[in-house]
Amino acid sequence: MEEEKRPEAGVPQEPVPEASETAAEAVADTVQETAPESTETAAEAPAEQPAEEQPEDEEYTSKDFANDALDLIGAVLSSIFVVIVLFAYVFCIADVEGESMLPTLEPNDRLFVMRVGTEFERGDILIIDSKKAYTFDANNNLVAGEGLGKRIVKRLIATGGQEVRIDFSEGAVYVDGEKLNEPYISSLTKRDEGAFRFPIVVPEGYVFVLGDNRYISRDSRHPTVGLIPEEDIIGEVVFRVAPFSAFGKIE
Repeated sequence: MEEEKRPEAGVPQEPVPEASETAAEAVADTVQETAPESTETAAEAPAEQPAEEQPEDEEYTSKDFANDALDLIGAVLSSIFVVIVLFAYVFCIADVEGESMLPTLEPNDRLFVMRVGTEFERGDILIIDSKKAYTFDANNNLVAGEGLGKRIVKRLIATGGQEVRIDFSEGAVYVDGEKLNEPYISSLTKRDEGAFRFPIVVPEGYVFVLGDNRYISRDSRHPTVGLIPEEDIIGEVVFRVAPFSAFGKIE
């Protein structure tokens, strides 16, 4: 609390008007109330940021062009390499020649063939490299002869360890004593081509194949085809690529 000033002795004091004192207090109050707002406003005002310098466009040089060209060439070569590997080890395309697989396959059909996998089942359609033909001699030993020397397409009938018997008078095929239901054939199996004296047991590592058009097909019944080594199987036909009207999976 401020001390009250005492009047000096001998000096007459003039009375201070009350209105002036009230005005002073109002001014003081105004200063006290507005000063913090001004300070707060000044604090909130963001400082001006210096303008960022725009980077200059770099010149596209012949060295940059050469690097881009090398990248493009590398990508193209990598794509070609992948395609070659896929066709060599994963799948291939095969064209049908002849009528030995009618009515399932027709001449000029283009087929998608999967190379991957060695587990084949009865009824699968296979692409085979007929390099050698294996038959039995008089002592029932397996011997190799000349094959057709080309790729053929046939249907898998029996694998290693299974017994095959063909009743040519009936035109029926039996595997392990069971008569096969073959809705895919165009004619009965009545032609004996002389490769074997049935029944036979297919050796391990070999397969017995027949064409769907049994009347004209040259297949395991014939001495130039005989039994097929599993390593000569190129792959399994998955679906028909062309003609487009017949595109789809092959049964």
